[in-house]
Amino acid sequence: MEIQWFPGHMTKALREMEKEMKNIDVVFYLLDARAPLSCFNPKLTKIASNKKIIYILNKADLVDEKDIVRFKNILHKQNDEVVALNSTQSNSGKVLFMSAKKLLKEKIDQKNEKGINYSIKVMVVGVPNVGKSTLINNLCGVAKTITGDRPGVTRGKQWVATKEGFMLLDTPGTLWPSFDDERVGRNLAYIGSIKDELLDDLAFYFLKDITEKYGNLLEKRYDITISKDEEPLDILEKICRSRNCLLKNNELDFDRGGKMIIDDFRKGRLGKIVLD
Repeated sequence: MEIQWFPGHMTKALREMEKEMKNIDVVFYLLDARAPLSCFNPKLTKIASNKKIIYILNKADLVDEKDIVRFKNILHKQNDEVVALNSTQSNSGKVLFMSAKKLLKEKIDQKNEKGINYSIKVMVVGVPNVGKSTLINNLCGVAKTITGDRPGVTRGKQWVATKEGFMLLDTPGTLWPSFDDERVGRNLAYIGSIKDELLDDLAFYFLKDITEKYGNLLEKRYDITISKDEEPLDILEKICRSRNCLLKNNELDFDRGGKMIIDDFRKGRLGKIVLD
């Protein structure tokens, strides 16, 4: 599966984020809870290396609790925090304000002693379509940034204020020039961080990657039976037949069936699936 993933605006965005980082107190680093390790952009990690970081396992409702605990143990570092949430739920991010104040307590206390009502400056970062703008809108209690269920909606930096005294900087979703592990690129494609129109055979590779572990979920969702060592194309055919994905000449419509499978995964209809 050939993946084109690094348009010019991402290079510009990374440069701007690097310049802005000197003004930032804490970084909210959003990760999709279904593939948080694949969501680590090494360039973002390098840019934020000297800042306090709160890692956010977003879309945590789509993942089993045992996997949340596993990822928290991997991500937790001495000076960082890890929070699991669903950014689409009202007030879901209030715990982030508490975590940020905890990390910055010494600095806030120093400002208060000088009579300064300090606004904590937060940079919100992550790969495309991980939920940054949705989270910011929930933190503000009102829609202040543009959101969309596709990569590339946020194209420039946006500062917004909250009632709790935080200044939030929304940033464009950014990827990196190359993947050392092809599975990482596929995982990012499955969660929607790469535009679908740039990809071929996405559903085929998805079925190839998840059937061994989650074949029972596919069987339940599409009312099919999957035999041991069955090929992804055969599974795709069964799903298309089960869901009547047919062309006018009664041939199977693999394109429509494939899009249905990926959409079902992204919206949690298949069940709780972890890619990492």
